[in-house]
Amino acid sequence: MDKQNQTVLKEFILMGITDLPELQAPLFGLFLTIYVISVVGNLGMVILTKMDSRLQTPMYFFLRHLAFIHLGYSTAVGPKMLASFVVTQTTIPYNWCATQLSLFILFTISELFILSAMAYDHYVAICNPLLYTVIMSQTVCWVLVAVPYVYSAFISMMTTIKIFISSFCGFNVISYFAVNSLCSSTHEIELIILIFSVFNLVSSLLIVLVSYMLILKAILRMNSAEGRRKAFSTCGSHLTVVVVLYVTLSFMYMQPKSSHSFDTDKMASVFYTVVIPMLNPMIYSLRNKEVKGALQRLWKNMCKLPI
Repeated sequence: MDKQNQTVLKEFILMGITDLPELQAPLFGLFLTIYVISVVGNLGMVILTKMDSRLQTPMYFFLRHLAFIHLGYSTAVGPKMLASFVVTQTTIPYNWCATQLSLFILFTISELFILSAMAYDHYVAICNPLLYTVIMSQTVCWVLVAVPYVYSAFISMMTTIKIFISSFCGFNVISYFAVNSLCSSTHEIELIILIFSVFNLVSSLLIVLVSYMLILKAILRMNSAEGRRKAFSTCGSHLTVVVVLYVTLSFMYMQPKSSHSFDTDKMASVFYTVVIPMLNPMIYSLRNKEVKGALQRLWKNMCKLPI
């Protein structure tokens, strides 16, 4: 076993979502459609919030980075997953596997804290409207974005390096969505992952909960029904995204080990990495009049261009 554990692996063979040949083509079509919608939606949101002058506010600044994050981690996973449906044996080089894991961790952690920053932005907009432009200055917005990126990059690099310098079991067949099965289970690695996972989830969720408790308190004090409606409308899309994300994460990581099913975990991972990035642009565009207005203005400008 010692000799086997020291085997130098140059590539891994990825298990697909299903082994049933009759499902390969339908699933490829389904996930290709989802991935294309996700890329178009998130890339479109990045471009739209950058180009439209009426969307140059802190809220859309954070939304642009959220779309960039979703574009990033869906692209880190999506193409290789699609390849598994059309190639008999999907392989991934050792170095690219490490890179993919590193990017996925970076974007996942960043998403949690960008959503927290958006909750804080909503709190300032509703509870301190007169000081909003002062508190949420361009410098503050960049700090609220840069700190999560730097912190996420640090955690990502540390975790990935710790995993990939560990000895491997000698088997190069892995589950596509169970990257952590690559390494030998060591107490140190598990402890690092557990500590940072709990900290990231609890701290980001705590910021969101405290922000919305203060927002709800402010809304209940409003005398105007129109003011309350507008405040709820401002928070609606963000709350929907937060609920979907944390319910999915809770389902993935807070089940008792005895109730875990490999297929269930795989489907939850697929939903998190592929479906959620597709849903979020739709949630923000369908529920947001300003985004829909920006889309209409962009479409009219495109129609005016000479052919």
